[in-house]
Amino acid sequence: MGLKLIIGNKNYSSWSLRPWIAMKVAGIAFDEEVISLDAQDFKARVGQVSPAGKVPALADGDVHIWESLAILEYLAEKYPACRLWPADPRARALARAISAEMHAGFVPLRRDLPMNMSRPVMPRQLTPEVEANVRRIDAMWTDCRTRHGADGAFLFGGFGAADAMYAPVVSRFHTYAVKVSEAARAYMDAMMALPAWGEWRAAALAEPWVLPEDEVDWPKVVRA
Repeated sequence: MGLKLIIGNKNYSSWSLRPWIAMKVAGIAFDEEVISLDAQDFKARVGQVSPAGKVPALADGDVHIWESLAILEYLAEKYPACRLWPADPRARALARAISAEMHAGFVPLRRDLPMNMSRPVMPRQLTPEVEANVRRIDAMWTDCRTRHGADGAFLFGGFGAADAMYAPVVSRFHTYAVKVSEAARAYMDAMMALPAWGEWRAAALAEPWVLPEDEVDWPKVVRA
């Protein structure tokens, strides 16, 4: 049996995007199952792989892994040739640190700027807490690119796990026309130029589901 990744709506599920885009860019073959986050049987279906009842969840035979960062770590160990983490120990430590920071933090950004790939690019008033999140992320991206990004267009040169962790942030910044530095904008452009990004976005735009809690313009639903 091959790998199977269970994910939520591609339009909204930021956590699902992370392992999905990492596997696509790395060339790791897998089957996917998309379950809408508002499906009545969501918990029952996802719970077959994820005891937490949340997506994403990865099944590798009888090995089940849930939580985005844990899935990325599993893939890095199973497919070392894909170089999901930087080879240099110092860069690898930094990549893990910023990935963990993303996994655990930036709650105001997540709450006020939910991922919604179908929404047209339109600015939204940012709270001071969200602005602080944006400044921290911009500084982080710029620092990584300056110190370790000489060999490619991503945070540590080639695309890796840290980039996968920040892919939904790129989507948020783009959708809500968040102002960032030139270095951050160049990084976002590189991310959105990936064929895998285009594949995910095309599928997101084709989805029929509408989740009001992720539509900041609700009750109006605005589509690109």
